[in-house]
Amino acid sequence: MSSHEEKITLAGGCFWCIEGAYNQLIGIKSAISGYMGGSAALATYEDVCSGQTGHAEVVQLTFDNSEITSREILEVFFTLHDASQLNRQGNDIGTQYRSGIFYHNKEQQQIAEDIIKEVDASNMYSSAVVTEVTEASEFFSGEDLHQDYFNNNPGNPYCQAVVSPKLAKFRKTFVGKLKPTET
Repeated sequence: MSSHEEKITLAGGCFWCIEGAYNQLIGIKSAISGYMGGSAALATYEDVCSGQTGHAEVVQLTFDNSEITSREILEVFFTLHDASQLNRQGNDIGTQYRSGIFYHNKEQQQIAEDIIKEVDASNMYSSAVVTEVTEASEFFSGEDLHQDYFNNNPGNPYCQAVVSPKLAKFRKTFVGKLKPTET
């Protein structure tokens, strides 16, 4: 990693939505879907979906902090999911869909705690933020089929019903922060 590269790991429900958004932002070098925050020695999609491992579906971001800051990443994060829903996002229910910020340094921890206070004070949600702020633990990369899932499976019914509308709203809100589209 260069001196400007950092990692942060985010859990905001289904990782397909989170990864699909962050891959479009300037400064994001990689967005890898995977699992973090559980007690099992290994995490696979099947195991995590069972709810027995304690892991959350996460996206681990590697970013250039000279192009996008941890604060900007977290500001986007709170628009991508409902951080007031405990252990769920919409119809996705279970601890694997919890809201969480897994920080990789103390500065990220402080920024996360500050933003949560700001979001709560703004009444952005109808109830308090339940996002966990936890030190990053072992990251398990998701299976290949989960990487860049939305782009590889745009016809999937879940992608059409849930991911696509979320990403359309995201692109409209953050149009000035998007990578140029390839032609």
